[in-house]
Amino acid sequence: MRARAKQAIEVRFRELLTEAAQLAEAYKEDFGVSLAPPSSVTVFKFKVGAKKPVKKAAPAAASVPAKAPAVAVDPKIVALEKQLAGARKKLEAAQAKGASTKNLEDRIYELEDDLRLATHSV
Repeated sequence: MRARAKQAIEVRFRELLTEAAQLAEAYKEDFGVSLAPPSSVTVFKFKVGAKKPVKKAAPAAASVPAKAPAVAVDPKIVALEKQLAGARKKLEAAQAKGASTKNLEDRIYELEDDLRLATHSV
């Protein structure tokens, strides 16, 4: 039974990878831009038997008063906002020169979409 489960997972994994590759090709044909895989996929490395060690919870310090939680700012979101601001400045400069702005507009759209997804998941 374990062998069947293993085989089923391997088959499903290959099907998903094939489907992702087909979607990327269709996207490139339709929109002329390649889809970049998420960073978690590009750094994925399968290691047999690699398991994360179980961390023990730190004991709570009863004598230390709890501080108000600061608003956690995701560095990915900050970086996307900086990139978006830079792209908008480049767009304004290109519009002032009368140069082609399609690539810059597309980049801004991509950055806004990435930012929307990043903030939505937080």
